[in-house]
Amino acid sequence: MKGSDRIARQRAERRGHSAEWLAAIALTLKGYRIVARRFKTKTGEIDLIARKANLVALIEVKARGTEAAALDAVTGTAAMRISAAGDIWLARQKDREVLSIRRDIVAVIPWRWPKHYPDAF
Repeated sequence: MKGSDRIARQRAERRGHSAEWLAAIALTLKGYRIVARRFKTKTGEIDLIARKANLVALIEVKARGTEAAALDAVTGTAAMRISAAGDIWLARQKDREVLSIRRDIVAVIPWRWPKHYPDAF
């Protein structure tokens, strides 16, 4: 990997981590409890897992220039990977039989408060 590619990747990674942090704050203020960050499995990764009572939200955080670009960035393949990782997380929960799962997107746009899209995919 060239030096400029590595630097661009590091910047994108930092921007992603900052976006996840902002999304976590926004969700917490909406009454969610963040129960996992960057949950990784062989099948995929979930940026945030948030819980509100018996509702569990598998959240993909996208930092883009526009809300439309953020929503479009979650492809069908990504959605399947997130769902598969969510199934693994759910299987590890003692109270899994009472939990409802939802797949959300949080769009983080420059100079705006993060926008939460429940049940986005």
